[in-house]
Amino acid sequence: MRTRMSFVLAAATLVAGALQAAEIDPRLVALSPLVGKTWRGELQPPGATKAVVDVQRFELTLNGRAVRSVHSINDGEYGGETLFVWDDEKKSVVYTYFTTGGFYTTGTMQPEAGALQFHELVRGTTSGPREVKATSRVLPDGRLHVKSQYLKDGTWADGHEAYYAVDPKAVVRFKD
Repeated sequence: MRTRMSFVLAAATLVAGALQAAEIDPRLVALSPLVGKTWRGELQPPGATKAVVDVQRFELTLNGRAVRSVHSINDGEYGGETLFVWDDEKKSVVYTYFTTGGFYTTGTMQPEAGALQFHELVRGTTSGPREVKATSRVLPDGRLHVKSQYLKDGTWADGHEAYYAVDPKAVVRFKD
């Protein structure tokens, strides 16, 4: 039994190593500081009375041709999944973000001056923000800083601002 278990563990380790060995598409390399890490941050959305905890995990998928991000707020109260890929026609990284809230977004990401600039259009809902802009930057101390704005009723307003730290013990959860 012990030999069988050792074999299974060794095989799992080899498979995991092979999955991590996939090289990132060079056109997605701006996302590489995020990949393979789980980030935990506390957000204080405008008007909120308490902070919310956001956990995000980034990983390579599709043999390195895409980056997948999953996240959850407050252990699954809300969450989503994003797939980032290169679009030859747009000459840009594009992404789609699907949410447990029933809406989704489509957007573009551009590296700019040591940061990642995101611009997305909200789809699948007639209420709430119509567009979101965000800037993400990995700081010299290793934290991730994210600041957003949203367009609602024709006016841009400040969204959330958060600082994330790598937390290997944090887990992205979705409620059943």
